[in-house]
Amino acid sequence: MKIHIQFSTLSAFILRILFSSAEPLSRSSAAKAVVLPLETQEIKSPPPPSKLPFTHNVTLTVSLAVGSPPQNVTMVLDTGSELPWLQCNTTRKDRPVFDPNRSLSYTPIPCTSSTCTSQTRDLSIPASCDSKNLCHAVLSYADASSSEGNLATDYFAIGGSRFNGTIFGCMDSGFSNNLDEDSKTTGLMGMNRGSLSFVSQMGLKKFSYCISGSDFSGILLFGDSNFTWLLPLNYTPLIQISTPLPYFDRAAYTVQLEGIKVSETLLQLPKSVFEPDHTGAGQTMVDSGTQFTFLLGPAYTALKNEFINQTARILRVLEDPDFVFQGAFDLCFRVPLNSTAFPKPLPSVSLVFNGAEITVSGDRLLYRAPGEVRGNDSVHCFTFGNSDLLGIEAYIIGHHHQQNVWMEFDLEKSRIGVAQVRCDLAGQRLIAK
Repeated sequence: MKIHIQFSTLSAFILRILFSSAEPLSRSSAAKAVVLPLETQEIKSPPPPSKLPFTHNVTLTVSLAVGSPPQNVTMVLDTGSELPWLQCNTTRKDRPVFDPNRSLSYTPIPCTSSTCTSQTRDLSIPASCDSKNLCHAVLSYADASSSEGNLATDYFAIGGSRFNGTIFGCMDSGFSNNLDEDSKTTGLMGMNRGSLSFVSQMGLKKFSYCISGSDFSGILLFGDSNFTWLLPLNYTPLIQISTPLPYFDRAAYTVQLEGIKVSETLLQLPKSVFEPDHTGAGQTMVDSGTQFTFLLGPAYTALKNEFINQTARILRVLEDPDFVFQGAFDLCFRVPLNSTAFPKPLPSVSLVFNGAEITVSGDRLLYRAPGEVRGNDSVHCFTFGNSDLLGIEAYIIGHHHQQNVWMEFDLEKSRIGVAQVRCDLAGQRLIAK
């Protein structure tokens, strides 16, 4: 089951990656580092990294060029899905598109190709054959959005490098549920562990990103992050299950959540609550395409009750059973409209993994619900949602709770490394190199 939540309106994060002139990347040098200031540049390390920049708003987006002659496109950077795809329906005027008819190097993939018959097995729906004998793909997501079209290959240009034969979906139908987001992006760059993801096709062994919690800038790094000022990174192993299970996404970045703390209070939950069951339900995924964090019912309820208990003298609970923000956030509070800060420090929430920990504190714990006012109060909701309310059989760690955390995805050693760091300063330091 492909559990990618692209909750557009929930996803408040535009990762604008501007590739600067870095040394050319090649598939053979993919192990090298490429720093992308999620809003600035590029580096390379086993060849050197590339730095790029980004900004915070709707989704993480990467700007690059595709085709011959090159067409500029903007793609959502998403560790929660596999196939890179571009919107190719040139009759639509409400969003940017890639026009395959303008590219001399565009090559559709026939349904008899091994790419179509074997490599699409990790997709939520395996590819099929259309009336023109071309490889046809249908992608569906947990937020009820979908995209449909044909697989093809073309040049993808990043910085000064061109990657020939990159496989992607050229989609002619299907959009997300957010028109505002659609108007800004041309497609989606899948970054999970599937064979057709951008990471796999480029042969990347490691990539990292760091999202600033202050100025919404950040850094994206393809390759090694062996910078002494970043160490030590604490690592947690990636979980792999070889047997196909109905509710387990084997291509996702799955880690083992072992516990949750509110301040120093560890929630009293049995270990089984955090472990996938015999169907695969209950895996914990790290997903840059989702904004907030979602927990399965028992863990969510325990966290909700403890947070209410520890904030009883600080926050006023919104007593409105009919209001559930975005269908998954039923813990909200009333905060005076003229308040610039919460009266007292909020208790932190820590996600405890096998070997690592991510701590969420301050204003990352609450999110103001747009347009919601009760008398002289605004409505702020707890940024941990209930997976059960969405019908999702998984824990999902979103990018909102990854701010000021260096996130390293080490595919070679099958692990994720984390370290608390000022991401705005890290970005400045890398860009200056």
